[in-house]
Amino acid sequence: MSRVSANRLTERTGHTGWRNRLLIAATVLAATGLSAIAPPASAADAPFVFEKTMKVPGVPVGPYSDHLTIDLVGKRVFATPQAARMVAVLDLQDGKVLKTMPVGNPHAVYYSSSLKRLFVTDSVTGSLLVYSGDDYSLIKEIRFEKGIDWLLPDPNSQLLYVNHGGDAAGMDHAVVSVFDAAKLEKVADIAVPAPVLEGSALDTEKQLLYVNLNMTNSVAVVDLRKRETVAIWKLPPADGRRAMGATLDQGRSRLYVSTRDNSLNGSIMVLDTNDGRIVATLPIGGWADDIFIDQKRQRVYVTVGVGYVDTYAIEGGDAYRREPRVETQLMAKTGLFSRELDRMFVSVPTLGDFGSFEVMVFKPESK
Repeated sequence: MSRVSANRLTERTGHTGWRNRLLIAATVLAATGLSAIAPPASAADAPFVFEKTMKVPGVPVGPYSDHLTIDLVGKRVFATPQAARMVAVLDLQDGKVLKTMPVGNPHAVYYSSSLKRLFVTDSVTGSLLVYSGDDYSLIKEIRFEKGIDWLLPDPNSQLLYVNHGGDAAGMDHAVVSVFDAAKLEKVADIAVPAPVLEGSALDTEKQLLYVNLNMTNSVAVVDLRKRETVAIWKLPPADGRRAMGATLDQGRSRLYVSTRDNSLNGSIMVLDTNDGRIVATLPIGGWADDIFIDQKRQRVYVTVGVGYVDTYAIEGGDAYRREPRVETQLMAKTGLFSRELDRMFVSVPTLGDFGSFEVMVFKPESK
């Protein structure tokens, strides 16, 4: 597999000199007294309690790690320590490293229990890599365009929706590809008028895909039956605001989009999926990424890179109550909430003297 330099690892977000930026960020967080504004949760009122951590030794210093996926049957978690240019396979129970698999720059990962296959997007080659869930051998490499990142499975079929193209590929638009995970072949390409695509959410009933347009502060609505972009919903303007993660409350017709507004602050934009209207804007920490709905407890969770999981309780009439923050670590911006395991997993990159690469595990507290 090709290797990628530290500069290549940062090129997708357009940042260089990240070591200095991390030191500045840590200094600013301390100087601004961010913890005094929204103090860490106590054991009595926290929406989560820390359960354990799973460490991956030998991962170089680097500010990024991307998404996670879980094999419920085999009891494994797959993590993406990007600075090590690999996917790490961890035992879900004891946290031991079972396998490491070289990948140029891994972003999205998805494990299909029914197919016993692991799917990984590699932004260096612009490929979707398919591995055996039994022996970790590479089954197939499918080339897409550069800029490949997000990967979203349809829970009711064997289809995957793959985001790629745009500026990184020298194209005047980005692409959502429909991919058959069983046949290992591309079914269709859907053009999206944007330079960069980020998180997506799927409405399985309406067969609509909501895709965040990172650079234009918008959400594209993709009709999967027509296989075309049918609407663009603009988010409220803010200096530097970029749409990142997305999750859907299908029953309430609400789309939750996490945004990065500046280095220290972000927002959850709550949209009515009937017309794209903004019904609420909820403040969160900076460097937001993954966002989840906990239907059991009626909560919204978002992992933010300033070192927290931010939580909002969903109340009636589009009202939301902020719950106490739960501490993670600096630049721990990606995670995974598993409804089946009832756990939150948070991916933490290696930041030199600040620690090592790990996956933190939190148990939700019921109210």
